[in-house]
Amino acid sequence: MDDTRLGAIAGASAERGGISSLGSAEHEDARPDSGFEVKKFEMPSVVHLNVGGMMFATTVDTLTQRDTDSMLAVMFSGRHRLHMDSKEGAVFIDRDGTHFRHILNWLRDGVIPMLEISAYQELHREAEYYQLMGLVENITPFLCKKDEDDNTKPEMSRRDVIKCLQFGKMRLRGVNLSGQNLSKLDLSNVDLSYTHLINTFFSRAKLHNSDFTGSEANGANFHYADLFSSQFSGAGMVGAVLAGANLQSANLADARLMNASFCNANLRSAHLQNADLTNANLSEANLENANLKGTKLSGANLRGANLQRAYLRDVNLRDTILEGALLNGANLQGAIR
Repeated sequence: MDDTRLGAIAGASAERGGISSLGSAEHEDARPDSGFEVKKFEMPSVVHLNVGGMMFATTVDTLTQRDTDSMLAVMFSGRHRLHMDSKEGAVFIDRDGTHFRHILNWLRDGVIPMLEISAYQELHREAEYYQLMGLVENITPFLCKKDEDDNTKPEMSRRDVIKCLQFGKMRLRGVNLSGQNLSKLDLSNVDLSYTHLINTFFSRAKLHNSDFTGSEANGANFHYADLFSSQFSGAGMVGAVLAGANLQSANLADARLMNASFCNANLRSAHLQNADLTNANLSEANLENANLKGTKLSGANLRGANLQRAYLRDVNLRDTILEGALLNGANLQGAIR
């Protein structure tokens, strides 16, 4: 941080009650090639800081060496006159001092303390104020991890879902059910759109006409589930297990189904337009009358699958395994083989 930038920060700080003790050095606009000599003010080796009424003692080296471009490093570089309180002999900084000890400890040893998320958020704001970009970068992963944890932590248990079922038609739109065991439950006609279902277990569940539109169900297990006429449009189901599932007349248009397993699944009359089935396993699956227009099937295994009367127009089948597949009556116009 150069002197001009510090001057701008100091001015802004003064307007909002920031670092009121910051003074100006003689020739503070001087540069090494300007012909002026920048005056250095003598700094004590130990300095006292009054941060919002909380007193701290540290050294100039601590404030200036770890992050040389920070506001604190420039303040105590000796290029600026610091006015100390005549009574306490401390430089006053008009900020909340609650987390300043963590800032000093980081400047001393570079270690990030173990804190609650709310405290990390507050410390992050203080680090930004003092222009301690190294500290900002070190705190950011903790805040990102919190967001990730929020996305994977379930909001309801199997018991909670069963209680809700007792009140009739149920809507679970946007709820996080990741990792829960919902096997063998009757969840027919339930609104599960935009839910988080990462690694959720639906084995042998009854899910007639259930709505999974836009849900995130990567790794979910629908083994032998009854999904007749269910909605999965735009759902994320990477690596999901649907082996032996009944998906007759189901809508999986635009779904992300990479590496999913549909072995022996019933996909008769299913809608798979523009779905991504890259490397999916559909061996022995029944896709009779299914609509696969625009479907990505690169690396997909359709060995022994029933594709009779399926709509495969303009589909790229060049890297698709079709050994033993039934294609009688299939629409293959424009298909690449």
